[in-house]
Amino acid sequence: MNDVPKDRIEDAGSPGRRPLRAAVIGAGMAGILAAVKLRERNIDLAVFEKADSVGGTWRDNTYPGLACDVAAHWYTYSFARNPDWDRLMAAGPDIRAYFERVAAERGVLPLIRFGDEVTRLEYDAAGWQLTTAAGYRDRFDIVIVATGVLHHPNIPQFEGLETFEGAVFHSARWDHDVPLDGKRIGVVGTGSTAAQLTSALAPRSAHFSLFQRTPQWVMPRPNPEYSPEEKAAFRADPAALEALVQQLRSKTLEGYATAVLDYDSPQLAEIERLCREHLETVRDPDLRRRLTPDYRAACKRLVISDDFYRAIQHPNAELVTSPIVRIEPAGIRTADGTLHELDVLALATGFLVDRFIRPAKVIGRGGLDLDDVWAEVPSAYLSVTVPGFPNLFMLNGPNSPVGNFSLIEVSERQVGYLMQLIDGVQRGDYREVSATPEALDRFEAERQEAAKRTVWVTGCNSWYLDKRGVPSSWTFSFDRFAQEMTAPKMADFETR
Repeated sequence: MNDVPKDRIEDAGSPGRRPLRAAVIGAGMAGILAAVKLRERNIDLAVFEKADSVGGTWRDNTYPGLACDVAAHWYTYSFARNPDWDRLMAAGPDIRAYFERVAAERGVLPLIRFGDEVTRLEYDAAGWQLTTAAGYRDRFDIVIVATGVLHHPNIPQFEGLETFEGAVFHSARWDHDVPLDGKRIGVVGTGSTAAQLTSALAPRSAHFSLFQRTPQWVMPRPNPEYSPEEKAAFRADPAALEALVQQLRSKTLEGYATAVLDYDSPQLAEIERLCREHLETVRDPDLRRRLTPDYRAACKRLVISDDFYRAIQHPNAELVTSPIVRIEPAGIRTADGTLHELDVLALATGFLVDRFIRPAKVIGRGGLDLDDVWAEVPSAYLSVTVPGFPNLFMLNGPNSPVGNFSLIEVSERQVGYLMQLIDGVQRGDYREVSATPEALDRFEAERQEAAKRTVWVTGCNSWYLDKRGVPSSWTFSFDRFAQEMTAPKMADFETR
């Protein structure tokens, strides 16, 4: 696609008289998946990736200690299981290599236009006109948005941040040219990234400071290595490997996924017991007190770590709970008057999770602007389609299932659902399809009612909540999600 003239604009014409043309925006986990499934249908396809390689969040995040907190064998495509994972939960570089390999083996790489961000999508009678930052323009019948959620870093507006004389960067923009060994390192944040950084850097630093605003519940989980014999057995017996995947899946869904939906569930009580028992491994009573949350376990996303508590008790490590007042040239000044002198400052402060395809401008039927539709909060019918935006489909869109389970399975089920809608376009049953406003309103009302029983509304501030305080994720069971994704209910769609 890179050699197509920038000013090329094709008439979409009638889908019944020529192959469909589809654009996939993003070449991370979901974008690769969408491209594979579209290729299977012989749909003319282009993938647009603003970066210079595939991998999404596993490309952007390269910080020390990076790992997935979901079992690796479950965190794979169903059509590309990997018998060669080294551990139960894989390291970040291994996951990135996996996505790069699948993209190469499945013929996705030649379809990708790298290094050119999509800035505008506009729908008219001829389909979706797509424009990129470099001025490239083209027209497509179908657009699949696979931009992900965790890709716009959240940079806190600390007073004086620009005056800091050491190295400062967000955890998703790690500067590997900055030396770390023997340095005074500060990390702001206490989520999964901060916990992994603490485990990796506390033993290497002259002094390590973790700046905590809110303590987190930490769930222990061993991360054993797979032996060469186990890997060989997985390679020799794909059925046995698949059985392991299903075992890992069931254990997680029956525990965590059930627990978060009912704050009175025995599964949640068991998670809380394990977290409190793990917290008791912190020997110093004062440190243990400051690490103890005042909200229920899983209200925020659980931190999964066997070694965070050990690392924060390292002789070089310090937990700072006094609020940050400002950044100074030499370090961080906290409310108690202390200047914490630093050489390196890493901001493990998360992401702007309500962006999705934005900041690209998306204009639907009749000039409908997605920014206006999402002015209050983002929403989508079953998380995949927005009324008024025909043939525009989202993977891991608003209100998708999120949590400590495999987003690859979530994406695969969404792709299976969307491909059935796309098949209708390809057959000529209809030219365009999108959810009705009534279907979205009904879904949202039911989703918000179900949210009232979830642990996410029991008294914490987390990125799972939108600005109204309503959980922005799937609030039903995972079984309900799987069932909904089996086949579209066409009565909930407008077709033309």
